[in-house]
Amino acid sequence: MTHYHYIECGLNNVYLINGFKYIETPRGKSISIKDIDGLHKAIGLYLVTSKKDLSGDELRFLRHDMLISQATLARLVGISEQAIRRWERGKIMIPKPSESLIRLLYREHAQNKDEKIMATLKEISDLEDRFHDRQLLFKDTSRGWRSAA
Repeated sequence: MTHYHYIECGLNNVYLINGFKYIETPRGKSISIKDIDGLHKAIGLYLVTSKKDLSGDELRFLRHDMLISQATLARLVGISEQAIRRWERGKIMIPKPSESLIRLLYREHAQNKDEKIMATLKEISDLEDRFHDRQLLFKDTSRGWRSAA
């Protein structure tokens, strides 16, 4: 039985048993994979439901499949973009709370096309940005200092 080593997804350990065929192109022999979006969803769901810690390559795969940048993922998780880069390079381990949130985000992305959780987190992130940019007003009252908002 011939398996296809599917390294194009960015992961070194993915092999296809079927669902692919070799084709001839003007540039030579190539591969055609049936329902590549479905394949990526199956890979992603396997990764986020397995018990082992996510590797940097697996995190990058999930992020790419969700079509989000490192900056966007950093904002959704509440960390720096640099931390995402270091996680993806395997320089440091992904903290468990962040990994759990990423798994939840991916499951929401793969199983619910309306992406409610991701949209909610983005709204929170946008609100935090607006909060940091606005003036914080306080006033002295008979009960002490209070927010004027």
